[in-house]
Amino acid sequence: MAQVRLYSRSFAGGEISRDMWGRIDDAKYQSGLAECVNFLVRPQGVLENRPGTTFIRFAKYDNRRCRLVPFVFSSTQNMVIELGHQYARFHILGLTLMNGASPYEIVTPWAEADLFDLRYVQSADVMTFTHPGYPPQELRRFGALDWRIGATDFAPTAPPADVLATATVAASMPPSITYSYVVTRVRDGDGSESTASAASSVTNNLFVTGNKNTITWTAGDAGTREYLVYKMIGGSYGFIGRTSGLSMVDDNIAPDMSRTPPLYDPSLAANWPAAVAYLDQRKVFAGAALKPQNVWMTRVGTENGLTYSIPVRDDDRISVRVAAREVNAIRHLVPMQDLLLLTSSGEWRVTASNSDVITPTTISVKPQSYIGASRVQPLLIGRSAIFCGERGGHMYEIGYNWQAQGYQAADITLRCSDAFDIARVVDLAYQKAPYPIVWAAMDNGDLKGMTYVPEQQVYAWHTQRTKSGAFESVCVVQEYDLSDLPYVVVRRQLGGVWRRCIERIHWRVVGSEGIAPAYAHFADCGVSVERGAPSSFVGGLEHLEGETVCVQADGAVMPPRRVVGGSVTLDAPAKIVSVGLPIVAQARTLPVFLPGGDPAFGQGRMKNINKLWLRVRRSSGIKAGPSLDALREVRQRRDEPYGTPAQLLTEEVELPLEPSWEQGGGQVYIVQDQPLPLQVLAVTAEVVIGG
Repeated sequence: MAQVRLYSRSFAGGEISRDMWGRIDDAKYQSGLAECVNFLVRPQGVLENRPGTTFIRFAKYDNRRCRLVPFVFSSTQNMVIELGHQYARFHILGLTLMNGASPYEIVTPWAEADLFDLRYVQSADVMTFTHPGYPPQELRRFGALDWRIGATDFAPTAPPADVLATATVAASMPPSITYSYVVTRVRDGDGSESTASAASSVTNNLFVTGNKNTITWTAGDAGTREYLVYKMIGGSYGFIGRTSGLSMVDDNIAPDMSRTPPLYDPSLAANWPAAVAYLDQRKVFAGAALKPQNVWMTRVGTENGLTYSIPVRDDDRISVRVAAREVNAIRHLVPMQDLLLLTSSGEWRVTASNSDVITPTTISVKPQSYIGASRVQPLLIGRSAIFCGERGGHMYEIGYNWQAQGYQAADITLRCSDAFDIARVVDLAYQKAPYPIVWAAMDNGDLKGMTYVPEQQVYAWHTQRTKSGAFESVCVVQEYDLSDLPYVVVRRQLGGVWRRCIERIHWRVVGSEGIAPAYAHFADCGVSVERGAPSSFVGGLEHLEGETVCVQADGAVMPPRRVVGGSVTLDAPAKIVSVGLPIVAQARTLPVFLPGGDPAFGQGRMKNINKLWLRVRRSSGIKAGPSLDALREVRQRRDEPYGTPAQLLTEEVELPLEPSWEQGGGQVYIVQDQPLPLQVLAVTAEVVIGG
């Protein structure tokens, strides 16, 4: 029998589907895993158990789904919006925004069935939401406890009233020419211009010296910056001047016919769009129910201005229909270097033709690929976007390819296709720090994560599961200037009753040297408390009433406890305590292949892994074995004083395993079933090869 040692120096390949187990030639196979449940893969290839979640509050309704949406004003002002059936609540820094003894809440128009079809975009304190079944809504923050929501008003600014033209005749020659005038109002702030007022006509002859026409009007609404006056020539009105007053004198001013009063496009007044975005100082809408392939861009510098002029000006609103073979509604707008339109059957690029700026006369729409996007809102990451496919449930990365001179999409779930063949993505979020991870809530209750570093070819998938629960929604916001923290909605069975919980995934502090492991939190739906003096009592667990919870106290694992009366009593007093539902992190290596002289790479031969060397960092509670029924734990305690937790290991540890012969296998499990940290940097296996 031959005996060899195989070294796994990285896990950056993440989970590899069974369909790929024969592809030992693939580079990702050599750094992949057969299973990666409740572990995270760091960009460097390190495998570490995920932190737990802290309980924030039950959702308003246990029998209705809700969705989490990030509100990001700046890097220091972020919060999470809980959108449910006709309501919205707000969470910040792991707490719920309260109005006295009750959560602060506002009424919204959206029903439960439509929440996950909402599209949104944010500009400062204003979020715009679109859905083809509702008028576009604008959610505005006026104060911490003053949030208001209302339908978007596309109607232009109201024009001035009571416009009157009066002739002044200085000569004896009778007036013989009719002059007609209209006035518009320019609003302060965004500078949007109203449509034309009612016309006022007067008879005069301005070619005679001393003759003039005086145009007057009444003051417009508050917030008026100035008024623009137009005079008719040849059936059209041309610009003759501007003033901040309420009158203007025309002494035969020649009108500028290249600038005419704005006209209003009412297309979106009762034809509600499905998608929204910002591009080139314009707000973009698309996918309206009655015009599913149309795109509207507001006037430059305005939020909702849908006015245009004749002749066309470069800053006019833009309206264009995508000419395609199939009539598929535009589902998403993705602003990148260009604007991408995603439909259920293809991807389109909106750019300027023979110009650097998109205008009504330079806009160009060209197809890029024919994959099709689902209704899940895509993610914009760096110079790429990630979207979910309409067919097959896979996820795609799309970015500009200079060789193709266009945008190309690639399947990023190809090596982990099993999970996406049996379940579909319902929600997406992106975490930038401490590790770049794409989070995907699946309709089977899993939370899939992909460590995403495309410039290093790292697309490492991992799966997160929780006891007696299913993940339904996920979003990410930056908090404490430390990192991005994911918030999740979990439908969880607690005390025999199904509840919906708002929870936050804890930051993983034990990865940093010098931070006490007692601050780590490796339990779900839990609480972490720090007291000034040690105590055996831990309260605040009413949401876990009747559940058996795991306990970490001052860095040591204590026996499980059953929550009674919203509290547990510890065996010994402790200052820093973490309590919650237990998490089992489980990773399984891929079948062994033997590089070298064997043309079959060792396939079809019996294998037995009888010893492992695990290089770990700041870890404890390390278990491994050929099966879940034959796990061995690393003997860790050495010379620590009695009553203190075992020191975390940062070294290479040796672990003999129970013999287990397998044909074509040679896989091992690495397990963490205690609320303790585990980081695996590399694994060396001693493999005995049979005949």
